[in-house]
Amino acid sequence: MQALGVMLLIIGIVLSVRERKYRMMWRSSQTTPNQLATVLSQLVGTAGGIYLSLELLFSFLKIPEDWWSKSEFFVEPLAAFSLLLAILQPFGLKAWTRFRK
Repeated sequence: MQALGVMLLIIGIVLSVRERKYRMMWRSSQTTPNQLATVLSQLVGTAGGIYLSLELLFSFLKIPEDWWSKSEFFVEPLAAFSLLLAILQPFGLKAWTRFRK
């Protein structure tokens, strides 16, 4: 079951990086020397920002940590959820721009 989750995570990251790279190519007229590094740093930065925001939100709402952070998981659920949202972000942006037109 964990192997399936890891495979889905890797596929999601690859598709998200590809979409981010495509959007970055159309957004800027200049090509960067290493687009993959730029796109990966954007993905990690977005996931980190979402994680910090959710952490602060849960702290502000005084939601007990044992309610959402079980020790039986391989990774912290909040971090996995943040990474999932960061992976889905370029696809949501693509759908939003198509919906607006």
